[in-house]
Amino acid sequence: MTQISCRALLFDLDGVLVDSTPAVERVWANWARQRGFDPIDVVRRAHGRPSIATLRELLPNADHEAENRIVERCEIEDLEGVVAAPGASALLKSLPPAQWTIVTSCTRALAEVRIRAAGLPIPEKFITSTDIQNGKPHPEPYLKGATLLGYPAGDCVVVEDAPAGIRSGKAAGARVIGLLPIASKDELIDAGATRTVKDCSRISFVNSTNGQMHLQLAEAL
Repeated sequence: MTQISCRALLFDLDGVLVDSTPAVERVWANWARQRGFDPIDVVRRAHGRPSIATLRELLPNADHEAENRIVERCEIEDLEGVVAAPGASALLKSLPPAQWTIVTSCTRALAEVRIRAAGLPIPEKFITSTDIQNGKPHPEPYLKGATLLGYPAGDCVVVEDAPAGIRSGKAAGARVIGLLPIASKDELIDAGATRTVKDCSRISFVNSTNGQMHLQLAEAL
């Protein structure tokens, strides 16, 4: 077990707080097949990034906003199997409400649909792709997440499962806890994760003193 302290926690959504992987993979695989791309490659590219970034990469000459609306509509409509990730609900309920938020590559509409489908609390303020100019792995999402809560990013801990998100958190100056199993432990560490755990069930809130939250981690082997 390892103990860490921080002023605030910044959580990615998909794969960290919400298990939406089957729905995400279905939507992107169907999109890829319809447009003649390799579904496995497209799903890999799409994970942990704003959808419009993937679309710009794959279809440089397309109407990206129109394509993005198609993908978003499909993701909002496909909620089969979208549930809270292991340990997410208990962890969020144990944390001081003013000291955590969500920083996601989803649009705000999609994020709210998935958070509700998973039965998780919706933070009063959170960051989505709607709120930023540069998506993960750029530091902007996590810099804005920290600012939203009123803390320097260096006083925050990011919880992420995608290498792009880990790089975003690290570039912002935060420490990063990497979650399995989308990426391997080695991939998470190579991307910049400070610690690695299996899922949110392995992160426990111990107490809070002088504005510092103290957490206990059961690190991944």
